Amino acid sequence: MDMLKLSDDVGGKRAMNRIRNRNAILVAARECFRENGYDNSTIRDMVRRTGLAAGTFYNYFSSKQDIFAALLTDFLSHLNEDMSRYRRSASSTRDFIYYAYLALYSATARDPAIYELAHQNQRALRDLFGSDILGLAMLSLEEDVRDAITRGLLPDLDPEYLCAAFFGVAYDISTVVARRAHQEPELAQQEAEKAARFSTELFLGGLPAMAELSSQG
Repeated sequence: MDMLKLSDDVGGKRAMNRIRNRNAILVAARECFRENGYDNSTIRDMVRRTGLAAGTFYNYFSSKQDIFAALLTDFLSHLNEDMSRYRRSASSTRDFIYYAYLALYSATARDPAIYELAHQNQRALRDLFGSDILGLAMLSLEEDVRDAITRGLLPDLDPEYLCAAFFGVAYDISTVVARRAHQEPELAQQEAEKAARFSTELFLGGLPAMAELSSQG
Protein backbone atom coordinates (compact mmCIF):
# COMPACT_ATOMS: atom_id res chain seq x y z
CA MET A 1 0.00 0.00 0.00
CA ASP A 2 1.27 3.48 -0.90
CA MET A 3 1.34 5.09 2.58
CA LEU A 4 2.28 8.50 1.17
CA LYS A 5 -0.76 8.49 -1.12
CA LEU A 6 -2.95 7.30 1.75
CA SER A 7 -1.65 10.15 3.91
CA ASP A 8 -2.39 12.64 1.13
CA ASP A 9 -5.91 11.25 0.71
CA VAL A 10 -6.62 11.47 4.43
CA GLY A 11 -5.24 15.02 4.58
CA GLY A 12 -7.36 16.02 1.58
CA LYS A 13 -10.50 14.57 3.14
CA ARG A 14 -9.82 16.40 6.40
CA ALA A 15 -9.32 19.67 4.56
CA MET A 16 -12.58 19.20 2.64
CA ASN A 17 -14.39 18.33 5.85
CA ARG A 18 -13.09 21.50 7.50
CA ILE A 19 -14.28 23.57 4.55
CA ARG A 20 -17.73 21.95 4.65
CA ASN A 21 -18.04 22.49 8.41
CA ARG A 22 -16.97 26.11 8.18
CA ASN A 23 -19.38 26.81 5.31
CA ALA A 24 -22.21 25.09 7.19
CA ILE A 25 -21.63 27.36 10.18
CA LEU A 26 -21.53 30.46 7.96
CA VAL A 27 -24.81 29.48 6.26
CA ALA A 28 -26.45 28.81 9.62
CA ALA A 29 -25.19 32.12 11.04
CA ARG A 30 -26.51 34.06 8.04
CA GLU A 31 -29.93 32.43 8.48
CA CYS A 32 -29.99 33.18 12.22
CA PHE A 33 -28.96 36.80 11.69
CA ARG A 34 -31.59 37.22 8.98
CA GLU A 35 -34.40 35.70 11.05
CA ASN A 36 -33.51 36.91 14.55
CA GLY A 37 -31.15 39.85 14.16
CA TYR A 38 -27.59 40.04 15.46
CA ASP A 39 -28.37 40.62 19.15
CA ASN A 40 -30.95 37.83 19.40
CA SER A 41 -28.86 35.20 17.61
CA THR A 42 -26.75 32.85 19.70
CA ILE A 43 -23.94 30.47 18.90
CA ARG A 44 -26.14 27.65 20.18
CA ASP A 45 -28.82 28.58 17.61
CA MET A 46 -26.24 28.48 14.82
CA VAL A 47 -24.72 25.15 15.83
CA ARG A 48 -28.15 23.55 16.23
CA ARG A 49 -28.92 24.29 12.57
CA THR A 50 -25.74 22.61 11.35
CA GLY A 51 -26.10 19.28 13.15
CA LEU A 52 -22.46 19.57 14.24
CA ALA A 53 -21.21 18.91 17.76
CA ALA A 54 -21.52 21.91 20.05
CA GLY A 55 -17.77 22.36 20.46
CA THR A 56 -17.11 22.24 16.72
CA PHE A 57 -17.97 25.93 16.32
CA TYR A 58 -14.89 26.94 18.31
CA ASN A 59 -12.59 25.07 15.94
CA TYR A 60 -13.46 27.73 13.36
CA PHE A 61 -14.67 30.86 15.15
CA SER A 62 -14.01 32.32 18.57
CA SER A 63 -17.23 34.30 19.03
CA LYS A 64 -20.39 35.61 17.39
CA GLN A 65 -18.49 38.79 16.53
CA ASP A 66 -15.85 36.68 14.81
CA ILE A 67 -18.39 34.95 12.55
CA PHE A 68 -20.05 38.29 11.75
CA ALA A 69 -16.64 39.61 10.70
CA ALA A 70 -16.11 36.54 8.48
CA LEU A 71 -19.48 37.01 6.75
CA LEU A 72 -18.83 40.70 6.21
CA THR A 73 -15.28 40.14 4.94
CA ASP A 74 -16.62 37.69 2.35
CA PHE A 75 -19.35 40.18 1.33
CA LEU A 76 -16.87 43.05 0.97
CA SER A 77 -14.20 41.03 -0.79
CA HIS A 78 -16.54 39.95 -3.59
CA LEU A 79 -18.11 43.40 -3.77
CA ASN A 80 -14.83 45.27 -4.16
CA GLU A 81 -13.62 42.81 -6.80
CA ASP A 82 -16.85 43.26 -8.78
CA MET A 83 -16.85 47.03 -8.44
CA SER A 84 -13.25 47.44 -9.53
CA ARG A 85 -13.69 45.09 -12.51
CA TYR A 86 -16.85 46.87 -13.69
CA ARG A 87 -15.45 50.37 -13.27
CA ARG A 88 -12.16 49.68 -14.99
CA SER A 89 -13.93 48.19 -18.01
CA ALA A 90 -16.27 51.19 -18.37
CA SER A 91 -16.00 53.07 -21.67
CA SER A 92 -18.27 56.01 -20.82
CA THR A 93 -19.18 58.22 -17.87
CA ARG A 94 -22.59 56.58 -17.62
CA ASP A 95 -21.09 53.07 -17.61
CA PHE A 96 -18.58 53.99 -14.90
CA ILE A 97 -21.24 55.35 -12.56
CA TYR A 98 -23.96 52.82 -13.38
CA TYR A 99 -21.77 49.75 -12.87
CA ALA A 100 -20.34 51.08 -9.61
CA TYR A 101 -23.85 51.49 -8.22
CA LEU A 102 -25.03 48.20 -9.73
CA ALA A 103 -22.22 46.22 -8.09
CA LEU A 104 -23.09 47.65 -4.68
CA TYR A 105 -26.86 47.27 -4.98
CA SER A 106 -26.60 43.77 -6.48
CA ALA A 107 -24.42 42.61 -3.57
CA THR A 108 -26.91 44.16 -1.16
CA ALA A 109 -29.85 42.49 -2.91
CA ARG A 110 -28.13 39.07 -2.88
CA ASP A 111 -27.32 39.27 0.83
CA PRO A 112 -29.61 41.89 2.42
CA ALA A 113 -29.26 40.43 5.91
CA ILE A 114 -25.51 41.07 6.01
CA TYR A 115 -25.86 44.60 4.66
CA GLU A 116 -28.64 45.44 7.12
CA LEU A 117 -26.67 44.00 10.03
CA ALA A 118 -23.62 46.02 9.07
CA HIS A 119 -25.72 49.15 8.65
CA GLN A 120 -27.37 48.66 12.05
CA ASN A 121 -24.14 47.85 13.89
CA GLN A 122 -21.85 50.65 12.76
CA ARG A 123 -20.03 50.91 16.09
CA ALA A 124 -19.17 47.20 16.11
CA LEU A 125 -18.10 47.53 12.49
CA ARG A 126 -15.74 50.39 13.26
CA ASP A 127 -14.27 48.39 16.15
CA LEU A 128 -13.66 45.44 13.81
CA PHE A 129 -12.58 47.20 10.62
CA GLY A 130 -12.01 50.86 11.47
CA SER A 131 -14.75 52.08 9.12
CA ASP A 132 -18.46 51.88 8.37
CA ILE A 133 -20.05 49.65 5.74
CA LEU A 134 -19.83 52.00 2.76
CA GLY A 135 -16.36 53.16 3.70
CA LEU A 136 -15.29 49.53 3.49
CA ALA A 137 -17.31 48.83 0.35
CA MET A 138 -15.75 51.75 -1.48
CA LEU A 139 -12.11 51.23 -0.54
CA SER A 140 -11.01 51.20 -4.17
CA LEU A 141 -13.38 53.90 -5.43
CA GLU A 142 -11.12 56.94 -5.10
CA GLU A 143 -8.30 55.24 -7.02
CA ASP A 144 -10.73 54.33 -9.80
CA VAL A 145 -12.20 57.85 -9.81
CA ARG A 146 -8.73 59.30 -10.37
CA ASP A 147 -8.19 56.81 -13.19
CA ALA A 148 -11.56 57.76 -14.74
CA ILE A 149 -10.63 61.47 -14.61
CA THR A 150 -7.34 60.69 -16.37
CA ARG A 151 -9.23 58.70 -19.03
CA GLY A 152 -11.71 61.55 -19.53
CA LEU A 153 -14.69 59.57 -18.21
CA LEU A 154 -15.26 62.04 -15.37
CA PRO A 155 -14.71 65.81 -15.24
CA ASP A 156 -11.56 67.05 -13.54
CA LEU A 157 -13.12 67.58 -10.11
CA ASP A 158 -11.94 66.92 -6.58
CA PRO A 159 -11.88 63.07 -6.32
CA GLU A 160 -12.60 63.13 -2.59
CA TYR A 161 -15.73 65.24 -3.12
CA LEU A 162 -16.84 62.99 -5.98
CA CYS A 163 -16.49 59.90 -3.78
CA ALA A 164 -18.33 61.61 -0.93
CA ALA A 165 -21.19 62.47 -3.30
CA PHE A 166 -21.29 58.87 -4.51
CA PHE A 167 -21.42 57.62 -0.91
CA GLY A 168 -24.18 60.08 -0.05
CA VAL A 169 -26.46 58.76 -2.79
CA ALA A 170 -25.60 55.10 -2.13
CA TYR A 171 -25.89 55.13 1.66
CA ASP A 172 -29.66 55.36 2.13
CA ILE A 173 -30.63 53.82 -1.21
CA SER A 174 -28.72 50.66 -0.26
CA THR A 175 -30.85 50.33 2.87
CA VAL A 176 -34.01 50.64 0.75
CA VAL A 177 -32.72 47.95 -1.63
CA ALA A 178 -31.94 45.66 1.32
CA ARG A 179 -35.39 46.16 2.83
CA ARG A 180 -37.19 45.52 -0.46
CA ALA A 181 -34.99 42.50 -1.24
CA HIS A 182 -35.99 41.08 2.12
CA GLN A 183 -39.67 41.64 1.41
CA GLU A 184 -39.62 40.28 -2.15
CA PRO A 185 -36.48 38.18 -2.69
CA GLU A 186 -37.66 37.02 -6.11
CA LEU A 187 -37.48 40.64 -7.31
CA ALA A 188 -34.19 41.48 -5.58
CA GLN A 189 -32.01 41.80 -8.70
CA GLN A 190 -34.65 43.86 -10.51
CA GLU A 191 -34.69 46.18 -7.51
CA ALA A 192 -30.89 46.49 -7.64
CA GLU A 193 -31.00 47.44 -11.34
CA LYS A 194 -33.81 49.92 -10.74
CA ALA A 195 -31.86 51.55 -7.91
CA ALA A 196 -28.69 51.69 -10.04
CA ARG A 197 -30.53 53.46 -12.87
CA PHE A 198 -32.12 55.93 -10.46
CA SER A 199 -28.81 56.69 -8.73
CA THR A 200 -26.97 57.06 -12.04
CA GLU A 201 -29.45 59.60 -13.40
CA LEU A 202 -29.40 61.51 -10.12
CA PHE A 203 -25.61 61.61 -10.06
CA LEU A 204 -25.23 62.46 -13.76
CA GLY A 205 -27.72 65.29 -13.44
CA GLY A 206 -25.32 67.18 -11.22
CA LEU A 207 -22.09 66.63 -13.18
CA PRO A 208 -22.60 69.30 -15.90
CA ALA A 209 -23.17 71.97 -13.26
CA MET A 210 -20.11 70.77 -11.33
CA ALA A 211 -17.97 70.87 -14.47
CA GLU A 212 -19.14 74.44 -15.07
CA LEU A 213 -18.28 75.35 -11.49
CA SER A 214 -14.83 73.79 -11.87
CA SER A 215 -14.10 75.78 -15.06
CA GLN A 216 -14.82 78.99 -13.15
CA GLY A 217 -11.98 78.21 -10.77
